[in-house]
Amino acid sequence: MRYLVESITRWDTLWFSAIFGLGGKRLLSLLMPWVSRSGDGYIYPLLAMGLMAVDDALGRRFLTAALAAFALELPAYKLVKNCVKRDRPADKLPAVRGRIVPSDRFSFPSGHAAGAFLIATLLCHLVPVVFPLAGAWALAVGFSRVYLGVHYPTDVLAGMVIGMLSALCGMALTA
Repeated sequence: MRYLVESITRWDTLWFSAIFGLGGKRLLSLLMPWVSRSGDGYIYPLLAMGLMAVDDALGRRFLTAALAAFALELPAYKLVKNCVKRDRPADKLPAVRGRIVPSDRFSFPSGHAAGAFLIATLLCHLVPVVFPLAGAWALAVGFSRVYLGVHYPTDVLAGMVIGMLSALCGMALTA
């Protein structure tokens, strides 16, 4: 088991370093803070309202499923984060200085990734035509969190799993 944890940690640090090392790219430096902010959650109610404006029934299904999914995702995310208590890369790796100030102390899992993948999963289920855009956005939010130095790749993967599972459960509960 120890070998497995050490292997994952080496892989995680290697991929983190590769993504964080892209810091000299002007376009990424301009875009990634905005991409990350798009996963803060403020736009999610606006998305529901926009869907309701286009198709009231669809918008209400989205809103109901999203509320149920977030009611599952937020406690799960907080529980895992406070049980694992993984230090953020800037706190663990001497050569890393985060490009933004994180909203809390611990790294695992990524709440931004969880929320983004939850929303993307709901959208892809209810409006399949948006799959490429919603999926690319969720991946970009996850990437931005690593690029900005506040998460390791496995933090994002764990957030992705929590978000997608919460969305599927939210849809099942509200079907």
